[in-house]
Amino acid sequence: MSSDPWGRVDETGTVYVRTADGEQVVGSWQAGSPEEALAYFERKYEGLVVEIGLLEKRVKTTDLSAKDAQTAIEHLREQVDAHHAVGDLGALRTRLDKLVESVDARREERKAQRAKQSDEARHSKEALVAEAEELAQSDQWRAAGERLRALVDTWKGLPRLDRKSDDELWHRFSHARSAFSKRRKAHFAQLDAQREDARKTKERLVGEAESLSGSTDWGPTAARYRELMSEWKAAGRAQREHEDDLWNRFRGAQDIFFAARSSVFAERDAEQAENLKLKEELAGEAEKLLPITDLKSARAAFRSINERWEAIGHVPRDARPKVEGRMHAVERALQDSEEAEWRRTNPEARARAEGLTGQLQSAVDKLKGQIEQARAQGNNARADKLERELEGRQALLDQALKGLQEFGG
Repeated sequence: MSSDPWGRVDETGTVYVRTADGEQVVGSWQAGSPEEALAYFERKYEGLVVEIGLLEKRVKTTDLSAKDAQTAIEHLREQVDAHHAVGDLGALRTRLDKLVESVDARREERKAQRAKQSDEARHSKEALVAEAEELAQSDQWRAAGERLRALVDTWKGLPRLDRKSDDELWHRFSHARSAFSKRRKAHFAQLDAQREDARKTKERLVGEAESLSGSTDWGPTAARYRELMSEWKAAGRAQREHEDDLWNRFRGAQDIFFAARSSVFAERDAEQAENLKLKEELAGEAEKLLPITDLKSARAAFRSINERWEAIGHVPRDARPKVEGRMHAVERALQDSEEAEWRRTNPEARARAEGLTGQLQSAVDKLKGQIEQARAQGNNARADKLERELEGRQALLDQALKGLQEFGG
């Protein structure tokens, strides 16, 4: 018979292991010496030690699930309880018991962690919903629209909650976005409708202005032109592609009438010369408003200047285009500053801005060619007139190019 501290082999070749509950039969050995029998079953014990050690390491250092860990523990416990190894089986049971405690603790830790993450996700989504519902009432169409799109991306990156909670929050979130889109669409539809109404009104005003251009009833006709101008200003802006053409026709009709009126009232030349001086001073005052940095204050200042301008009266015919062109350039800059704010929120603005810029560039190039031709022909009067027209077109082109830059292009 052979033995060691944890096992023995009796005369029949039966191998025993010593446990706290007494000796347990390990197996029968007939193939060699008792020492070889003990060595064989001791190696099986060492194998269990290694397997338990590896499992302990996996539980400690990897993301092995609690379910898989428990299955592995039970598998090892069955092997230990089967008594097919010689060694301190009680110590192995103790290690497996501690491993169970470790797995249970880790399960609770993960459960708490998941609960924490879910709670954080809930708070995050509730915050997103609250912000979206606030943005749904905003009139900052571009900024609010961009922010809502960013909130959607943030939402997508957050974990899902339980289905009921997640669906309820998403419904509120989606409803806020839809409400904003509906308000935004209605806003721009209203703007488009207002511009169409303005176009129709100005078409009517242009028609009447042109019908009056040949009148010699100086007083009443001049008064009517002033009324038409007031109606023009009250009509608001038409679509950009119509506004300039309508204005040129409207102003052109007035010019015809007032030019004829001025020729009849030649005795007023001295008075008109003084008017020109005053208007040149006002034009200079208006030009000091450029470049526009504070639209509200610039608009108020220009309104004051314009009221004084309107009170002055007419200037000599040949001087009118230049001095009025100076004022119109300032007015155009104010209008374009207002237009720029609208364009930034108008999804069709970039295409229209690009089209207008191309048209203006063609007009500028054409005028330059005409000026060169007039100079070459010695027609300096025509060239000077074209130069003044070029100044106005170039100013519009520069403003249009600036508008394109606001779109990043």
